[in-house]
Amino acid sequence: MLFKYRALDTEGHEREGSIEALSMDVAVSTLQRRSLIVSSIEPADKKGLFEMNFSFFGAVSHKDVVILSRQVSTLFEAQVSALRIFRLLASEVDNKYLADVLTQVADDIQGGSPISKAMSKHPKVFSGFYVNMVRSGEESGKLSQTFTYLADYLDRTYEVMSKAQNALIYPAFVIVTFVVVMGLMLTLVIPKISQILIESGQDIPLYTQIVIGMSQFLVNYGAFFLIAVAVGGFFAYRALQTEEGRLTFDSIKLQIPYLGDLYEKLYLSRIADNFSTMLVSGVPVVEAVEITSSVVENAVYEGILKDVAEDVKGGSSISDALSKHSEIPGIMIAMIKVGEETGELGTILGTLAKFYRREVSNAVDTLVDLIEPLMIVFLGLGVGTLLAAVLIPIYNLAGGLG
Repeated sequence: MLFKYRALDTEGHEREGSIEALSMDVAVSTLQRRSLIVSSIEPADKKGLFEMNFSFFGAVSHKDVVILSRQVSTLFEAQVSALRIFRLLASEVDNKYLADVLTQVADDIQGGSPISKAMSKHPKVFSGFYVNMVRSGEESGKLSQTFTYLADYLDRTYEVMSKAQNALIYPAFVIVTFVVVMGLMLTLVIPKISQILIESGQDIPLYTQIVIGMSQFLVNYGAFFLIAVAVGGFFAYRALQTEEGRLTFDSIKLQIPYLGDLYEKLYLSRIADNFSTMLVSGVPVVEAVEITSSVVENAVYEGILKDVAEDVKGGSSISDALSKHSEIPGIMIAMIKVGEETGELGTILGTLAKFYRREVSNAVDTLVDLIEPLMIVFLGLGVGTLLAAVLIPIYNLAGGLG
């Protein structure tokens, strides 16, 4: 930790500067050994009330971690010490939360902690996969190469995930807008028109009665409906925090027509890429499978990989262990078997990862092309049905009056 101090030397001259130490007491003792009389000392990062960094509101983006990994790799290649690297990056990054994390990592390293252990204290920034990769780099003496692998891997993951997420933004926005507009029409416009139709005494068509009934329900019980939705959402969220809830939800995701296929390719791409990156970095096979299971972010595949890890510990090959699970495609099992037989498993998995990334990209492009006309048809039918249910009776009423 960095401290700023003011002190007097043996000749009575005032001195000021900064010193790095594990604590303030250690800093004072070090200065006293230099024959200095400390008059004041405080942490260098101390801030006023209005300058405080409320880091618990902070967040670190995927892009920040990619850039950080590349910077660390470059500095290691330049033979800069680990402590100096993290001190330097902490002072340079724009994200204050990340700067605090890097400062804490540097403090732990200065206290004798390995880089991986120091990073493991900050899971919001450094995932289990990231920490284990760094640990592997420490054990093999290839930290620079490891951070380059990490940056490349995170780049690929970000590209695939962002493309998949961006494809869903448009339909989500359209659906939310549609629901809001329909809700406003049913609660503000339809009640006034329905009153005119009811007072006219004419026969109201069935579809119009349904629309009027929906409108009356929302007007009379809309608040209770929203409360019920909120409570249901809360309990659904709580259920998703349980192992059974996650497994059920993730299983449903994989069974949705077309989207399930997209999710499957996305997870297979992640598994192959994680596994390949870790094997190339020198992580043992069993450990690589276990770590991949923890970062795949799908309970179905997580369970499969945990079973595979247990089978491999028992002496089974990876391909034989995977073949027990129907969720793993035959082509993936066959290629892994070839990789095991030739000793090129890491390379084969890298090829598989590229294949599935390309499949995900193509599936997303097709989905986007399909969604736009479907959204137009869906919105047209919804709005058209609502308008027809209201305008046709009014037209009939006007014709009868004429």
